[in-house]
Order: sequence, then structure tokens, then C-alpha cells
Amino acid sequence: MTDLPDLDQRTTPADHRFPCDNCGADFRFEPGTGTLTCDHCGNTSMIDGAATQAEPAIAELDYRAALNAELPKADIEETRVSTCPNCAAQVEFDADIHATKCPFCATPVVTDTGAHRHIKPRGVLPFALAERDARAAMTGWLGSLWFAPSGLQEYARKGRVMQGIYVPYWTFDADTRSTYTGERGTVYYETRTVTRDGKRQQVQVAKVRWRGVRGRVARFFDDVLVLASTSLPKHFTDALEPWDLSAMEPYTPEFLAGFRAEGYSVALEAGFEEARAIMDRTIARDIKFDIGGDRQRIHSVDTKLGTITFKHVLLPVWLAAYKYRGETYRFVVNGRTGRVQGERPWSKGKIAIAVLCGLLVAGAVGFVMAMQQ
Repeated sequence: MTDLPDLDQRTTPADHRFPCDNCGADFRFEPGTGTLTCDHCGNTSMIDGAATQAEPAIAELDYRAALNAELPKADIEETRVSTCPNCAAQVEFDADIHATKCPFCATPVVTDTGAHRHIKPRGVLPFALAERDARAAMTGWLGSLWFAPSGLQEYARKGRVMQGIYVPYWTFDADTRSTYTGERGTVYYETRTVTRDGKRQQVQVAKVRWRGVRGRVARFFDDVLVLASTSLPKHFTDALEPWDLSAMEPYTPEFLAGFRAEGYSVALEAGFEEARAIMDRTIARDIKFDIGGDRQRIHSVDTKLGTITFKHVLLPVWLAAYKYRGETYRFVVNGRTGRVQGERPWSKGKIAIAVLCGLLVAGAVGFVMAMQQ
């Protein structure tokens, strides 16, 4: 199976560059404003909405059609990307860039001349946080960490500009109906006589009476979110949640002006397997609620999936990768909320000083106690 249909003609690589209609320099998307801004002359331009009254603002795609390579050509695009030799990130670059550093791990990269053909994004959550605000959030987070190297915070504050990256995700919708068998447990108490410290006492002992049950539950899942990238540790990106998906805009490349976009590396079918695991956990909770009682056991679950739809969406992340004293540190900031996550830096010097201070304090306390005896 494949994510992409066989196209009769090669698609043209997308070039997300937008010249200013006043001076010809490149526009860039201004976070939090919904406008394009020219840094050369200060001209601005509004981004036209992509939605029409004839269709939903962000249309879903049929999952089974995608697996059968039956998606329309309009839902496929091709972009110029470079694959990092260290972390395998597939990052989109402008056509005139030939060498740079990978924004995910700071590895020097020479850009490819090839292209990446993939399912076109349907939605984009635009950046709402400017780079200066993301940097302030990151340095503040570093400053709150005990035993972090003092120089790293200052290095990060004065270091190179953070990279604005649109990270790929899948969202899945599914209509599910599940039948189950299990047991409902009812707690009751028996009075028993026990001997404690030579005295006979009556105590209440909890017991569970089990009764077999079967039933059905149904749930419609909307926008189950799955990371479609392997470039960053998943616990980094999970820690950036929640995402305000209700603010998502229909995809239009103007939102990418001045930013980079990562191509997805988790295939659609693998993404749905992860989404299905998320759904199964929710269904199990629904079943336990349906069983009721004081305790629940689930013996079997048979889930039927109705219509399954999906979207490829892009979510905004400010990213910094620094090489400091031979070590690489990566930090990510939610481009909407400013939530920060990253590698935990440790200062051996600070730890040694803290241990020494602890020993001195313990010694002083011991000396005082010895003098008082």
C-alpha cells in the first residue's frame, strides 16, 4: 500500500515565496497578525482565506481512498527538501539556499536537488508567537532549571535566531461501534473475627462479587492528533500540547512565507495505527463506564470502524539547536502558547558545589550536635 497515487504527470515543486507588490522583496508571514509583511519597505498584505461557502473550511480526505492510491491529483504536492544526514529530518528549503544547518540538530547540511512528493496539507495552525517572544520563553525556562550551565542561558539568549518550523501531523476522524464482554464487580463486606495483640476483634473484609456482562458502546472520534515526524523526540512534542486546533486555518502557502516546513516521515497507515491505539484506550474507558459497578473486567472487544477520514496538518514550533562546549542542546517552543520543552542541561560544576555545600552543612550540624552532648 502507498500514501500517494500514481500520477500521470509529475507535480511541480512548490515554491513558497511571495514578492512584495511594492518593492519586489520577499514577504514573510507576521505571527499573530494574519498578514504578510515586507521587511524591506514595511508594506503589508492580508492573507486571503481559502475556504468557500460551497465546502467545509477544512475538508477531510477519505482514508481508505488514500490507501488505495485514489486521491485526486489536487491533493498531492511536491516540495524541495533536504534530508539531514544526522537526524533524517526532511526540511523544506528555498531554491536559492545551497548549504545551511539542520534546525533540528544543528548538523551542517548541503541541500538536495531532489523533491519530496506527499499528500498536501489541508490545514495550518499559524504562528501566533514572534521569534523574540519564543526566545524569551526559552531563556526563561532555562533560567528556571536548577544545575543548568550558567553560560548556556546567556549563549542561547545571544545565539543565532530561532527557526520557525511547521511540523507535520495527521488528524483522524472515525465513527466506531464496539461490542464487548466482561464482568461487573460489586463490592460487599464480610465480618470476620481476628486476634490482634491477644485480643479478639471483628473486622470488615472487602470482597467482590462478579457477574458476567455484555454490551455495546459507540463513539465518534474527531481530530485524533498524531505526530507525523521522527525528527524530534516524541516526549518533546507531546509536552507542547495542547494545541488549539479550533483556530486552524485552511492551508494556504502564504502562512509558510518566511518559515520552513518539515515533510512528514511517518506514513499515513502507520499514523492511523497510532491513532487507533489512542481510540482503543478511550473505548476501553467507555466500556468500563458502561459496565458500571464498583469494579470492571473487560474480556473481549470487537470494534467496527465506519467512515475514516484524515488530514495532513502543519503545527507551529520555534526550534533552537545549540552546540555548547561540545554538547548539542535542542529546545522547542509551542508557536501558539509559548510552552517550552527541551534537553535538560546539567552543570557538573554546579552539582559539585551543591554536593560540597551539602557536606559542609552536614558537617557543621554534626559538630554542633557533638558539642551539645
